[in-house]
Amino acid sequence: MSIRVSNLRLPVEEPEATLPAHLARALGVSSSELARWRIVRKALDLRDKRQLRFVYNFDVSLKGNEGAVVSRAHGSEHVELHEEPPFTMEATGRAPLPHRPVVVGSGPGGLVCAYFLAQLGYKPIVLERGTKVNDRIRDVKSFDGGGPFHPESNYLFGEGGAGTFSDGKLTCRGTGPDVLRVLELFAECKGQQPGKPSILYYHRPHLGSNRLPAVVKAIRQRIEDLGGEVRFLTRVEDMQLANGRLTGVNTSSGFIPASVVVLAIGHSARDTYRMLAERKVPMTPKPFQFGVRIEHRQDVVNEVQFGPRHERFEELLGNADYSLVASGRHDLFTFCMCAGGYIIPSVSKEGYFATNGMSLSKRDSEFANSGLVVTVPVEHFEGTDVLAGMRLQEKYEAKAFEIGRGAEYRSPVQRARDFLRGPAGGGVPACSYPRGVVPTDLRAVLPPVVAEAVAHGLPQMDRRWQGRFLADAVLTGPESRGSSPVRIDRDNDTRESPGVPGLYPVGEGAGYAGGIVSAAVDGLRTARAIVAKYARSS
Repeated sequence: MSIRVSNLRLPVEEPEATLPAHLARALGVSSSELARWRIVRKALDLRDKRQLRFVYNFDVSLKGNEGAVVSRAHGSEHVELHEEPPFTMEATGRAPLPHRPVVVGSGPGGLVCAYFLAQLGYKPIVLERGTKVNDRIRDVKSFDGGGPFHPESNYLFGEGGAGTFSDGKLTCRGTGPDVLRVLELFAECKGQQPGKPSILYYHRPHLGSNRLPAVVKAIRQRIEDLGGEVRFLTRVEDMQLANGRLTGVNTSSGFIPASVVVLAIGHSARDTYRMLAERKVPMTPKPFQFGVRIEHRQDVVNEVQFGPRHERFEELLGNADYSLVASGRHDLFTFCMCAGGYIIPSVSKEGYFATNGMSLSKRDSEFANSGLVVTVPVEHFEGTDVLAGMRLQEKYEAKAFEIGRGAEYRSPVQRARDFLRGPAGGGVPACSYPRGVVPTDLRAVLPPVVAEAVAHGLPQMDRRWQGRFLADAVLTGPESRGSSPVRIDRDNDTRESPGVPGLYPVGEGAGYAGGIVSAAVDGLRTARAIVAKYARSS
């Protein structure tokens, strides 16, 4: 039992070294009476531009009577007794496990699932269709510089999955011991940054796409040290079934026997979706995010978010981010905002083009970009079968590839104001996309429901920013890989596929997560379910 202190507000200039004194004041005790304390959450409050504040929540243990302190505490802070459930894993089950569990995919869901399986002695085999992260970095840099596209080593495929090159945001709406344990694992694996807010409590923690590779590699090395195995350039091409149960997987490197397979394929493994549909694995079409990416100069964002003292706050806080929603028949909202970032090609197969965003740990680019997306309902998929949403993505990505001069992988772009008024002559302002751009009418690469929502929502967002959201803003697109258009069905209790016992769908690609941490937590919980059911194989 501890004391939870919530809503302690302090100026952003206040150093964390003074927190014990402020915490003691809120509790009405002396600093010497604090036995232990930790920050649970630290969030930035931007509402008063004259004085930006951090809002803190704490867990505190005292040397004296905690109940008496809670009863007499008063002030703007909320003080209550609190008991945080501990992190636990299940005792090992009894069902026989004749083969080592196989984990397909080394994104956050697959890696974290494999780590906890390995920690408990299950010696998983991780299959990754792409390359090791160091080789992947080389291939991505070559592609950005105009080099050839590598179909298995790119921004979407390879060690760490799509999240490795998508800014390194560790934001998660969920809370509790599982979320904290995942963040602790990332921190242990080179995820802590000296001099920056801890990823364990900051409300919008960010590592950067230059730091995530080290975290990914460190987790993989832990899996291997614990008896697991990671096989690269090994693409799963089919599943083998007997009497409705898994017997193994066919891969580009041969057959692997398995009765437990964790399917953490990511949201862009379209060939795997097609294979699962052919195998009649239960799947459901799912609404997904589709839109464009909008880019501003970062100094404009800083001035809007930080106000008249923006230069002072830039020194303290770094570059500002933002989050906006515009209401309409289909809401338009910002997604994966990259302060001080870059627009990148989100491509997993030749003949298709889409954009995404990333930033490095320093967030020091002169540009800021964000997804600007709509949740496309299933009834707008232009088809009724389970893969109709995926084909909708492909339809507009193929158009974007053609507009962008094919294998040159240029990005279709348009000024935001011109999107509203109609195509205008001339070029566009400079933007951060590395391989060149092609001015065009972006409606050509957007489903009508998305184009309508963008046109309706942009003026609302501009009013929120008092006319500065549209000025010189550039749109690129399409932004079509924000989430999966398919959910691979699973039982809520066992986490197994209801049609294929032993198959465990996990993470974003299975339709059960929406970011690095949520996918990792999904992987952890699937590992827990496997451990609870099966005995360790010999």
